[in-house]
Amino acid sequence: MNSDKNRFEEIGTPDDLRLEKFLPYRLSVLSNRVSNAIAQAYGQRFELTIPAWRVMAILGRFPDLSAADLVEQTAMDKVAISRAVSALFRNDYITRSEDPGDRRRQVLNLSPLGRDVYERIVPLAQQYENDLMASLSVEERQQLDSIIEKLMGRAQTWAERGLID
Repeated sequence: MNSDKNRFEEIGTPDDLRLEKFLPYRLSVLSNRVSNAIAQAYGQRFELTIPAWRVMAILGRFPDLSAADLVEQTAMDKVAISRAVSALFRNDYITRSEDPGDRRRQVLNLSPLGRDVYERIVPLAQQYENDLMASLSVEERQQLDSIIEKLMGRAQTWAERGLID
């Protein structure tokens, strides 16, 4: 009982959420800042939103995915994926075809134009990542990777079984 009381005192009251120290918020802000910086490099030039680029990045690495597969891969909501796919299709960056193994399933792939855009953006994205990671030592990079893997595993558990055990 005493350890529970001490733990509660460290955390504070439920009304005392310090958003600037709240990990989910901090991760979201970091993700937004990095994504927005990279998007400035390709957004206007290629008429791509952040969700559209994420779809292209996934399709560039994993062809023949359905929209449902993209939702699963990116953890984005269905509406964001649908809008991104529609925009990419309008810009001739992706193609849609029937899955030969399941005629009810539509698969998406980068078009030749989409592949060209993808191959032009990837080095820019990698350059931003390299610059960001240059602020960390080799040991810190390894620790960060390990921590992210652990947090991703926990978040996956939440998704599968519910938020808190």
